[in-house]
Amino acid sequence: MWIVPEAAIADLITPEDSFDAVEAVFAAMDTGRAYNFPVIREAIGHADALYGFKSGFDRDSLAMGLKSGGYWPGNADKGLTNHQSTVILFDADTGRVSAMVGGNLLTALRTAAASAVSIKHLSREDSRVLGMIGAGHQSVFQMRAAVAQRSFDRVVGWNYHPEMLSRLADCAAQLGLPFQEVSLDELGAQADVIISITSSFDPILMDAQVRPGTHIACMGTDTKGKQEVEAALLARASVFTDEVAQSISIGEAQHAIAAGLIGEGDITRIGAVINATHPGRTSGDEITLFDGTGVGLQDLAVAARAVKIARDRGVAIEVAF
Repeated sequence: MWIVPEAAIADLITPEDSFDAVEAVFAAMDTGRAYNFPVIREAIGHADALYGFKSGFDRDSLAMGLKSGGYWPGNADKGLTNHQSTVILFDADTGRVSAMVGGNLLTALRTAAASAVSIKHLSREDSRVLGMIGAGHQSVFQMRAAVAQRSFDRVVGWNYHPEMLSRLADCAAQLGLPFQEVSLDELGAQADVIISITSSFDPILMDAQVRPGTHIACMGTDTKGKQEVEAALLARASVFTDEVAQSISIGEAQHAIAAGLIGEGDITRIGAVINATHPGRTSGDEITLFDGTGVGLQDLAVAARAVKIARDRGVAIEVAF
């Protein structure tokens, strides 16, 4: 069995590697060659933590395994990231454990890659203003991945705790872009692309705040009850997702489905757009929304790539198991 520790990941996987792996696995999911197993994600009644498993199998790459981990909100006070996870890969031919990979940075990279894939395939090519809702640890990964897809000339942002917006301002400065703190009304009026990356259980962005032509990537809702945008917004938008089953059960669409505003058939897999079996955006005024619930196959794809690079460079640790 090969071990790739968390500390080694930053030197192995680039955002470009993550983007390519996630785009490819979304395409494979659409053809049915890759599929996810049902997600387990529950509050454990200790440390206010959410814990669970995501798993799947890709028949094309033969990536098989699971990611185990969750969200510990008190970790920041301990000098740790709130999200903690580990990816375990198995040999598809024998079922034996083949690798264990640190999953914290990989999760951040693959989550950012998913929104970036949606921006590439669904946003207007003339998008110039990036709107950021949320300023937590994941937000900088989202911003960096987004600016690689469109020629943004500025960034606007909002966060429940304004004092945290310096994180977004610093990241924008590193990318050579001006940053401005704005209200949600101003953000919706100015942004061509909006990324929401929060852990909210109440809608933040309202339908009336979003103008025609906007692309929205909802990346924080991955648990029953969570919600980042008003359900009515999904009824007005063309809705895309990574995994329809997750979108309607633990994703942003769960609320619009429950309210009867949309049906399962109104949600399209992003892989269909990648594979050109669905046109994606069809007009400049269309609102497109990507419900990024986070699928196990994303984790397996980037973890498998990390293992290959680590082995090629001789930095993977081999142990008898």
